[in-house]
Amino acid sequence: MSSSRRKFLQYSLAGASLLALGPDALAASGGKGAAPKKGAKKKILILGGTGFLGPAVVQAAQARGHSLTLFNRGKTRPELFPNVEKLRGDRDPDKGEGLKALKGRKFDAVVDTSGYYPRIVRASAELLAPNVKQYLFISSVSAYASDKTPHEDESGPTAKMADPTLETMGKDYEFYGALKRLCEEAAEASFPGRTANVRPGYIVGPEDRSDRFTYWPVRFDRGGEMLAPGTPNDPLQIIDVRDLAEWLVLLIEGNTNGVFNAVGPGHAWTMGAMLDTCRKVSGKDTKVTWVPADWLEKQGETGDVRLPIYMPPAGTSAGTHLRSNAKAVKAGLKFRPVDVTVRDTLAYFKGLPEERRSKLRAGLPPERETELLGQWAKAQAGGTAPATPAPAAAGKGG
Repeated sequence: MSSSRRKFLQYSLAGASLLALGPDALAASGGKGAAPKKGAKKKILILGGTGFLGPAVVQAAQARGHSLTLFNRGKTRPELFPNVEKLRGDRDPDKGEGLKALKGRKFDAVVDTSGYYPRIVRASAELLAPNVKQYLFISSVSAYASDKTPHEDESGPTAKMADPTLETMGKDYEFYGALKRLCEEAAEASFPGRTANVRPGYIVGPEDRSDRFTYWPVRFDRGGEMLAPGTPNDPLQIIDVRDLAEWLVLLIEGNTNGVFNAVGPGHAWTMGAMLDTCRKVSGKDTKVTWVPADWLEKQGETGDVRLPIYMPPAGTSAGTHLRSNAKAVKAGLKFRPVDVTVRDTLAYFKGLPEERRSKLRAGLPPERETELLGQWAKAQAGGTAPATPAPAAAGKGG
């Protein structure tokens, strides 16, 4: 699998749904927006609003007394938020009624959770610019040129593509990151100094239909012997969808703009610490067997949907889980305890219908996990395996 396809699978906000389709300008002093007056209410438009992040933004905004309007085609979970205004149309101005429902409408801010191609983002941004104060575009850390530099901040080089008019992700999704960057530029062109380009990494939590992070607490809860890739000390960055959504609302309230890496949690986290959290939350004594990433790669397991969200901290992926979030934190991004995220994610999954729970959309199938664990045990017994990763304080059961 190409690195471009892995990058798309790792960071795509839409995750499984795409595959199934298949606050004024940022203060020069560094990221502080004007604090909103208590009781100031905003009119917020969400382009999309019924997928994963969108509903979380609706709920976060409603909790703070803001007014919401959703614009979408009405095809994904149209039953959500019956008391919220819904405008129907298409992001593509050349299809059906296009953006007609948005003409002349005034809002304090628009949150674009569904922009993937610059022509489409440009169309909505140009239409809304005269009547909207702020444009929040949900981009991706895939907008960077590479993941090889640990602790890189928002000044890192961004992805480019030879033909910016292409409207395809590419066979191996090699254009996904560059397209997101072009979408950022399209938004900023129409809203100069009034755009917040937010670059999340792995968005996780309840309602995540991709199962990418969900796989880990669910698998740990199943018990038995569990394969874990790499070492317990390998870094891991995630952001709870509710933390991201609440912060987006704060950006709107403070009229804060700029480019931000929206990654978490609020402290250095590792694969071992994540699985220890799963142990604490589930109460299970699952045995965790750590298997080196290079050995797994030789077996054809390279860190995509079958080893979800994991990437070895070396080479071209050395910085994947080590992006700097200092600017976003300075702008008010906060994180709930990771055990809350794990607990709520597991509870969400357990509440799904049995048929859905039987078909995890990410992670190693049980039979493949058993096969790999057997092969690894034989390789160790025969002296042909690399040294087993030394267990750390975070990463019991190995």
